[in-house]
Amino acid sequence: MASNEEENMTRISEFILLGFGDLHGLQFLLFGVFLVIYVVTVIGNIVILTVVSADHSLHTPMYFFLGHFSFLEIGYTTTIEPMMLRTLLSAHVPISFPGCACQFYFFAALVATECFFLAVMSYDRYIAICNPLHYSSIMDYRGCLQLAGASWVAGFLAPILLMILTFQLTFCTTNEIDHFFCDLKPIMKLACTDTQVAEMTSFICTSLFALGPFMLTLASYTHIISTILRIPSTTGKQRAFSTCSSHLIVVSLYYGTLGIVYGFPSGPQYEDLLKLLSLLYTVLTPALNPIIYTLRNKDVKIALGKLVK
Repeated sequence: MASNEEENMTRISEFILLGFGDLHGLQFLLFGVFLVIYVVTVIGNIVILTVVSADHSLHTPMYFFLGHFSFLEIGYTTTIEPMMLRTLLSAHVPISFPGCACQFYFFAALVATECFFLAVMSYDRYIAICNPLHYSSIMDYRGCLQLAGASWVAGFLAPILLMILTFQLTFCTTNEIDHFFCDLKPIMKLACTDTQVAEMTSFICTSLFALGPFMLTLASYTHIISTILRIPSTTGKQRAFSTCSSHLIVVSLYYGTLGIVYGFPSGPQYEDLLKLLSLLYTVLTPALNPIIYTLRNKDVKIALGKLVK
């Protein structure tokens, strides 16, 4: 009896990503579509990085943070999408145990870092609109470096404990992850041992490193909108709102898609739908961000035009 139990709790050396299952002959079409999206996302962010670095008129705090954000987005999409593309071509994609742990860690770290950067960028707009006289002294080069550095460090420290607790669980002989990447919920479903401590840690981490920055972002935009509404002239309102409209759209998209996916009821009947919804924040939102920041931003469009000429 003991040996039977021991056999069922053998430590696995790899996981199998099941991806999207049977795609009824559409896998090559979808592979082409998602490959184009991935390439466009990476190129779009590289263009923003190049423009921000090359044009001296964009060497301001707002674009300094945008450069970091674009670099982060390249890492974020590259952590998920190449593996997702593999799952489109094969129904069973093997990933080693350490490889799965690494993918989970970098995904979680970059999600947390993105939350921090969105909060920092909101704070930058809050100071610019609500406290313009002190903007240059508060958001000086040293202050920007400290905020950016703190975002990167906090983001990459955030998921360490959760990763250790998750991948120290004992997994059954079933090693098939019903997803296109190593996400927390599908991994925990494979555990044979009690996941309560890992689940509690996940809740605390989410509260601190996602909900915390979201509340700061929300507070910043509450003050920004309140200040803009008090501006007497319509032109003044439009000018003030134009400086933060792109960022507000990105924040709404990011937290909106995360909220839909992680707030959705979990259950076997929703697994396929949750996989499709995961595409919103892993593929769609990162693809839209460079478009939003270039098409809706006059300064970036002008700088891009000069660079092309």
